[in-house]
Amino acid sequence: MKKGLLTLTLAAIELAACGGKQSSATATAADSAATNVQAAELTNTYLSTIDSFLVNELGKHYAEGEYCVPTYTIVDVDSQRADDILVWGDFWVFNYNQAGDTLKCVAGGSHPGLMHLRKAGGSYEVTAFERVEDGSNNLPTAKKIFGTRYDAFHSINSNEEAREAARAAGLAEFVRKHGIKASLYQDYGWPAKKLE
Repeated sequence: MKKGLLTLTLAAIELAACGGKQSSATATAADSAATNVQAAELTNTYLSTIDSFLVNELGKHYAEGEYCVPTYTIVDVDSQRADDILVWGDFWVFNYNQAGDTLKCVAGGSHPGLMHLRKAGGSYEVTAFERVEDGSNNLPTAKKIFGTRYDAFHSINSNEEAREAARAAGLAEFVRKHGIKASLYQDYGWPAKKLE
């Protein structure tokens, strides 16, 4: 399987890092600056590690495809401890095969939860992943893992239109970044959609 990695845009991370809004009643310029610095750190350091984890640890459990494309929205980050950096997010993995100019989704799924990372030399590694469970344990584990961030997570996770837009944008970026000759993507049983 070709293991492709995706990097989200800084603007999307800045929005998600605050759940689309400030967590305190009064947002200050200092809060905004701290969020921008945190988002920049996230973009420059953690994302490639999260991408690798999603592709290599979670993507391998799905039907194999030519390309494994992670996509996600970061809900919040706590980087106060270098030995336990916390990244809450709505994480997804999709595997695709290429047929002509179309990337056909063969498998994929949702993996919301909390990633624990630590700095190891000049890079980062995922040391643990607390995953929201399926079925009747979904709500209790989501509330436990996300805590005070649950409403922000729920808002992101339950918005199918925004999630699909993020997936499409991420896949288009992946195609550009890797020079893949594809202009469409398609889920099984659905019409192909244009990659913008």
